Formats: sequence, structure tokens, C-alpha cells
Amino acid sequence: MDETRLRERLADLTLEEKVHLLTGDGFWTLRPVPRIGLRGLVMSDGPSGVRGTAWDERRPSLLFPNPTALAATWDPALAERIGRLNGAQARDKGVHVQLAPTINLHRTPLGGRHFENYSEDPLLTARIGAAFVRGVQSAGVAATVKHFVGNDSETARMSYDARIGGEALDELYLRPFEAAVKAGAWAVMAAYNKVNGTSMTEHRELLTGVLKERWGFDGVLLSDWTAIRSTEESANAGMDVEMPGLPTSPWRDKLVAAVREGGVAEELIDDKVLRVLRLAARVGALDGFPQPPMATTPPDARARLRDAAAQSAVLLRNENGALPLDAVRRLAVIGPNAVRFSAQGGGSAHVNPEHVVNPVEGLRRALGDGTELIVRPGVYSHRRLAFLPLSLTTDPETGERGVRLEFFDADGALIESELRKAAHLVFLGGIPRGTARIVARTQVTPAEDGVHTFAIAGVGEFELRVGETRAAATLTPGQGDPVEALLRPPEHRVEVELDAGVPVPVELHHTHAPGRFGTAFGIGHHEPHPSEDGALAAAVAAARDADAAAVVVGTNDDVESEGFDRTSLTLPGRQDELVSAVAAANPRTIVVVNAGAPVLMPWRDEVAAVLWAWLPGQEGGDAIADVLTGAAEPGGRLPTTFPASHDGVLSPIPAGDGSLDYAEGTAIGYRHYAPGQVAYPFGHGLGYTTWEYGALTVSGGVAEVTVQNTGSRAGREVVQCYATADGTVRLAGFAVAEAAPGEAVAVRIALDERLPVPCALRAGRSVTDLRTGTTQTDIG
Repeated sequence: MDETRLRERLADLTLEEKVHLLTGDGFWTLRPVPRIGLRGLVMSDGPSGVRGTAWDERRPSLLFPNPTALAATWDPALAERIGRLNGAQARDKGVHVQLAPTINLHRTPLGGRHFENYSEDPLLTARIGAAFVRGVQSAGVAATVKHFVGNDSETARMSYDARIGGEALDELYLRPFEAAVKAGAWAVMAAYNKVNGTSMTEHRELLTGVLKERWGFDGVLLSDWTAIRSTEESANAGMDVEMPGLPTSPWRDKLVAAVREGGVAEELIDDKVLRVLRLAARVGALDGFPQPPMATTPPDARARLRDAAAQSAVLLRNENGALPLDAVRRLAVIGPNAVRFSAQGGGSAHVNPEHVVNPVEGLRRALGDGTELIVRPGVYSHRRLAFLPLSLTTDPETGERGVRLEFFDADGALIESELRKAAHLVFLGGIPRGTARIVARTQVTPAEDGVHTFAIAGVGEFELRVGETRAAATLTPGQGDPVEALLRPPEHRVEVELDAGVPVPVELHHTHAPGRFGTAFGIGHHEPHPSEDGALAAAVAAARDADAAAVVVGTNDDVESEGFDRTSLTLPGRQDELVSAVAAANPRTIVVVNAGAPVLMPWRDEVAAVLWAWLPGQEGGDAIADVLTGAAEPGGRLPTTFPASHDGVLSPIPAGDGSLDYAEGTAIGYRHYAPGQVAYPFGHGLGYTTWEYGALTVSGGVAEVTVQNTGSRAGREVVQCYATADGTVRLAGFAVAEAAPGEAVAVRIALDERLPVPCALRAGRSVTDLRTGTTQTDIG
């Protein structure tokens, strides 16, 4: 980087230009300065894919497996490839800065954003996160590591005070950020919360002292959106850019005044602007500096996502060779997540893929015409209705599939009209000026006779019209996070009796109120359906008559989302009851858990197999089918401990004074639980073959062990090395091994440079012999 030329550009800017460059010029952009060759920098969420600047189904994105799934591969090389694919997507969308990865730790499985983070272990998080950063930036796009630091809960996330002791802060929570910065991260995002009494956006000790001075970070320090609430305090602490640039910005003109009045040194402003210019030069947004090498989304991107999802799947249990499935004449596919699949969690990480492959689609393709699939939901675990499916809609203007969206002014004059291919609409800007009313209208042709349930979903004043039925509602958000109100708005339901095949007009009228933190609304729908008791009985009957039952249970964005924490690890609704009932009806019951964070599995010893599929992204259904049928190895290992009950689970909820005391110190995850509190341990995962470990040798910070595939098919093993010192155990290193039947491979494991000395090392894992069903542990 030619710093002299950067300083020449800086010298051409007035104080006002410099300061205004440090506040967002809209929700996702920084201001361009054409006369110095600076184009506007464009930012985008997120960790599960690159959405771009609009929450719009017309601009679809690749939907990746959730970040915890990526960590479950224990494969930094794969994380780097996935990072580069993210970067390629960003380049295609004109995005310069991707707001990912999220590298806070799994302090508690109740954390609402658990699915968006990697692991409970700082070494695993550091290595996967740093690899992802390298991958994104290899495509000429800035990775933004977030949320610095102690942002491990969602309850009161904008204000709570994380009280973290020095040892825990250094050994656990700062470690992944240090690794990402030393891997060359070009941006870091500061969190909303406080740490030890000081707001992170005003925390000079951590922002300047640790991040910029101790670690040598030369990139841009962004605020989380609206996280900066002061002028001089945040600027002097080390913040570089304030987002998103609302009219109420505490920087911009207030920061100009602070500089002129001597409250903030202009030299400090110059350092911030240099960082922005350096970032612009790195991503190709500053004239006169080299453009990044060409990067674009490859044609095999979907296949890559499918492979990654399969590699992340963790086989938790497999009794008597229940998996992989052999030829089955009749398979019962049961469960709420079989018919309403959770491919991603809720919140700002959400993207709009072209299509999500659900498990039923995947199994139909994998098993072919020789297997009959009987599909039953079993129970209804979702609190909110799914949005009206495109297949039932017709635009009344063109006859195409979709919803006609119209914007009217206060006099009722039409401003704009467009066809949309979704019944859920999110606007972060983009609503035409002068809009007073928005109308979404379509024609619905029901597939079934009976009582259909429709829902208004949104915040504000609405009227829903279904045929002759009218329903008005004023819906207000709760007291929680504004993101929750935007993405999980309240509902008002209406039941209407309809005839199959008879079109009916459906309209949703919304009175637009400018000034809110975005606008979102939609039309929910549920077709006629039996009672839950009836649905459960039908599922059990289907299982009893089938050769095997695949029960797909899990969570959804009602319980896993940005903006709130979970209150329980229990599966939503009556899913536990469903699994036990199906297992009693069919001894070959295979449970697929579709969730991003641990849930309790009280039935885990009642079923033949348990496959943990995560929130696996758009190709998840095919990946699940690949693993169930043996076309792919279940390659994942748990990156976090799965507790057996709520005993010992740390709370994410701050105390009444707003403090969240990290009293457990460094004892989180596998360092925290007693053996009897664990259902499945950190690092656990079975496969479709067996392994033997040789002797472990250590030299020069590298451990080496030979592992042999003693089974009858090719396999993938994650070799894990642990260190024991002073009675505590910690992950010391890991590596992936792949071997054909009978093949032995030497595995080299780079050990953690921070290992205590002296310590004892061991490498091994629990393995299950598929021929006998017995479990043993091989230790080298």
C-alpha cells in the first residue's frame, strides 16, 4: 500500500469532507468523493451469505450453511474456500465490505445468535474465523470481524454490561479477534454492549490499546448500526466509522464542531480517514490503485454448498447400522421441519435464495421411484404462519405468479406499481417519496376446500381483504430489539372458508408511517389442516406402516434469531412427544435435527439414529439425503457441547442492573460442564467407517499420529488433540484425515502456541463399530 499517495488524497479534503466521510451515506454505504477518485463503499450483511443492499427476492443470494455448521467441519481449508465463495458473491453484487464473520463464542447454548457464531472453543473459532477472513479477502472484498467484544447474548444487547475478568477476556473472548486481525482482516465491527462498565464504542483501552496498538490493526473500525451514541467519547476511543448515517447522527456536523472546539484532534480524524482510504484502495474503490483480481460466483456454487452441508452434518447416534439407509420400500418422512424446513436463522444474517431444497425433495431424488415416501407434519411447532406461497398467487394485472405492489400518495394517486415474487416484503429505504399507503394484492387459488387461515404480519395500521372478508388491525411491536420488530413482526389472523380451485382476490392495505427503522409486512397463510392430535396420530400410523421413519424436528426463527435469547433448550411445541411416539411405533426411527444451536433430546436413547443437520442452507435437503443414504460421509464433529438438561447451563440474561457477570471465568463449554450434564461432548461425531490410532509424537510444536481406516468404505476423520494441565483440559490442535478402506495416513497437527508448559497431550475419539454397534475409544 502506497501510504504517501493516500496522504496526498487526504490533504485534498476539507475538514467537513473528512468528517462526513466517516458517517454512513445511507443504510449501507459511505459517501463518495469523486474529485479525489473515491467511490462510495458498499457494505452488506452477512455470515450466511451476501444479501446486498436490498432485502429483496428479486436479487437472490446463495444461502450458505450457518456458521456453526461451517465450524462443525473442523476444516480451515474448507472455511477459506467458503469465504472466497462469499467474496465472489459480494463482487457480483457490487459489495466492497462484507459484515462477517461473527466470531463471538458460544458462552451459553441459550444465546439467540448461537447459530451465527462458530464454536465454544477459542482455538477452533480462531482458526475457522481467520481462514474465512482470508477467503473473503482473496476475492478483493473486506471481511468485517464482529462483534468486538463480549457480545455473546442478545437480551438487552444494546446496553448490557459484560463483566469479564482479565484472564477470560484475554484467553477466550479476544483470542478469535486477534487471530482474525493477524490474518489480515480489513475491518472490525464494535458491539453495542458495554464491557466492564464502558460502552464498546467508547472503550479506548480495547479499541485503541488492544486492537490498534497491541495487535497493529490498520483497517477500519465500524460501529454496529446505531451503536455510537456519543461524539467526542467514541471518536477519541478509536471508532473510525459511524453507521448507518441516520439524520440523528451523533457524528457528522457534531463531530466537525467537536474538532473545531478542540474536543477531538484533527490528527485523529486524519487517521480515521486514512483507514477509510486504505480500505477503499484494498477493495478497488479508489482510483489510481490496483484493482483486485477478478472474482465471480462459479457455476458449481450450488454443488459446493451441498458438499459443505454434508461435511458439516454430525452423526450423533447410529445403533445397529441403522444408517446409511439401505433400499427401503416405504419411508415415512415425518415432522414439522420436513414440511417447513429451517435453512437459516432469523435476523440480519437472513438472505433470499432462489430456492431452498427441503428434505422431502432431497429424499425423493436420492431414493428414486422405488421408494414410496409418506409425508406427515406430525405436530405444528411454528408460532407464526408461513408466508403465502408463490404457487397459490396470481398477479391480477399480468396473470403471472406473484403479488402486485402499489404505492399511493395521500390523495390516493398511484405513485408506482411493480410485480413482486414474494408475499413478505422488507424495505430498508427504497419506498417512493410521498408514499402514504402501500397495497399488496394478488389472486389466490386454493388447492384445498375448507377453512384457510390468513395473517397480517407487520407493524402499523393494516386492512386485509380476502374475497368479501375484511379485517382491520393496528399491530404494535414489543419492547424488544428493533430488528426483531422488523423481521419477526406481530400477527393478526383471519379464518376464511374457501373452495378448492376457485380464485379469490386477496389484498393487504398498509398505512405507511415514515421514520421507522425499516418497514416490513407480509401475508401469512395456512391451508386447512387436522387438529394437532389428529396430525400426530396420522404420523404415528404412517411410521407403523413404513420400513423406516425419518423424523425431521428442529427449531425455527421463532426461537433462533438475532434480537432475543432462547428461554429453553426444549424443542418447540410437541416435537419431543412426536419423536417418542414414532420411535415406539417403528424401531427403525432416524431423527434428523434441523437446528443451529443445541436442543435437549430426551428421546435420544429411544431411536436408532440421530443426525444433526444444523441450518444447512439452500442445498440442505439434498445434503441430508446424501448423508442418510450414504452417498456422503457425515463429516461433522460438534463444535460445542450439547447438554443433557438445563442443569449447569449458563444464563444469557443480564441482572436487573443491566450487568451480565461472566463469573465462570474461562470455564465455558466443555471446560464448564460436569460429565453427567453432557448428552454429547464437544468434538463428538460418528461416521460410516471405523478408525485405529497409532502412537502420538510431538516435535517442534507439531503433533503427528497415524490413523488407519479399518472399515469397508472411504471415510473422513477429524483428529483432535487435547492438552491436560493442572487438572484442566483444552483443545490443543486438530486436523482432517481422509482415507480409503484399509489405508493408513499420517496426520500432522499444528499445536496451539499458547499451550501451558508442562502439559500432557492425547489424540483420539469415540468410535462406533457399525458391525457390532459397540463403542470404544482409541487414544494415541
